Amino acid sequence: MALSTTSAPTNTTIWAEDQDLDHTSDSRCILDNEDWTYTVIPVYILVISVLGIVLNVFVLMVFCLHKKSCSTPEIYLSNLAAADLLLVSFLPFHAVSLSNRHNWTFGQAMCKVSYMSIIMNSFCSIYFLVLVSIDRFLALVHPLSYKRIRRSIFAKLGCLLVWILGFLFTLPALIYRELLQHNNRTLCSISNLSFTTKMTVSSVNSVFGFIIPVFIISFCTIKIIKALKNRLVHGVNAKKTDQKATTLILAVLLAFLICWVPFHLMRFLYLPHDAKIITECKTLRILYICGQICPYLAYFNSVLNPILYVVVGKNFRQKVKELFSQWNHERITTVSHTSTSTNLSRVVNHII
Repeated sequence: MALSTTSAPTNTTIWAEDQDLDHTSDSRCILDNEDWTYTVIPVYILVISVLGIVLNVFVLMVFCLHKKSCSTPEIYLSNLAAADLLLVSFLPFHAVSLSNRHNWTFGQAMCKVSYMSIIMNSFCSIYFLVLVSIDRFLALVHPLSYKRIRRSIFAKLGCLLVWILGFLFTLPALIYRELLQHNNRTLCSISNLSFTTKMTVSSVNSVFGFIIPVFIISFCTIKIIKALKNRLVHGVNAKKTDQKATTLILAVLLAFLICWVPFHLMRFLYLPHDAKIITECKTLRILYICGQICPYLAYFNSVLNPILYVVVGKNFRQKVKELFSQWNHERITTVSHTSTSTNLSRVVNHII
């Protein structure tokens, strides 16, 4: 829920992006010297887009091309990488739009799809982390009782369900987001939406897209940490694979919360603004700055995840080594086979 702005040569007018454009004059606030949002942030978006695409493609290649099948946590993490790749692939369109002071030049279809990718990433990412948290909880707290549930087939079905639900949560963007003409520019925004509808959509997204999954993740994480402590106290060692997977998952969870909690808190701050309770210029300026920083901090999570896989994930690093060894072996085999075929051909020709 970033902010959109209209600009004059010497000042900037601010309003919430999803605010009805017909009523923006009711809460105008002139902000000076905010051109950094059109210069610095687009460059930042392009950087995280390039890094995110390269790193997440690399992660997916490791998981998909490795000769061994993925474990249950790796199925969830590979789908998380796919969700991150979906997001960063569409961010360059927003960078170009922002550098043109929110003038959207890519058509209505791309307007809808690009914002749908953001919503789907936000929803799918947190629910893939819910699945992986539940998996770690079952692996460490109830390793025998729920062993059958942790089979890969159930993990894949769970991921499919998350993708379907994620798409359903993007339907408001598909239905309501459109191209609007404002101050000689084309904006990709939402207009003519009642406050009740906005509150309903925002409340549903906050409850099902943040509050409930964070509660589940927190519960599982607390139980996981307690289980690990109890094993240390009683001198019981967990399997090395479980320990490595759990360390990686906890790191990914922490990174997600650091990146996404400010974004969701900002959405709550917008409620009194949408209700026309907040109109002071100083408060609107703070909302504006938060609206420029918090979403792009959240998007950085899509770059941070694959870095964590390499830095923290010992199993992932081992998979990378094995994959490169596999490629080297195939290359050597191919070269050897080609060399043998060439030698045989020479022998045949010599005999003939």
